[in-house]
Amino acid sequence: MASTSDIRNGLCMEWEGDIWTVIEFQHVKPARGAAFVRTKLKSMTNGKLVDNTFPSSAKIDEVRIERRKFQYLYKDEMGHNFMNNEDYEQVSIDEKLIERPDLLKEGMEVDILYHAAKDIVLTLEMASSVIMEITYTEPGLKGDTATNAFKPATVESGAEIRVPLFINQGDFVKIDTHTGAYMERVKQQ
Repeated sequence: MASTSDIRNGLCMEWEGDIWTVIEFQHVKPARGAAFVRTKLKSMTNGKLVDNTFPSSAKIDEVRIERRKFQYLYKDEMGHNFMNNEDYEQVSIDEKLIERPDLLKEGMEVDILYHAAKDIVLTLEMASSVIMEITYTEPGLKGDTATNAFKPATVESGAEIRVPLFINQGDFVKIDTHTGAYMERVKQQ
């Protein structure tokens, strides 16, 4: 058991039958009345965001989270399959536990977060950006770099993104894994 003074960004806790991580917090001490902590919490099981206020006397159940490195293998009817490179353990994760499943590509390294006490998968975290090849887009126009116009494009994982007009099929682009947005064109790997 921890107290509200232990609340910090990234803290994982069990609250109302779910596991939550603290996204934002603010300790408030009004001139009159008891202190409290205003928080923004994110569910680790379904991604739901909730605002909650804890009184200073509240006790919270801190949850220990383990981060394990896995490699993405393939997708089948059971979900997305990953392998631990140390002991070759394989795990299948439901698509709803992955923030951007359309940006997963074979061989990609990811972190899978486990509830340490119960040894169950909570969620999956990818790197902040990935580099992928454009497999299909309309041809770009030479010199069309001044405007801020975008066109649809498909990358090697099958994800649809929006790219600037000068991007062509076969180009490599960096994509933000949190938003799915184009970041920049990169040299071929």
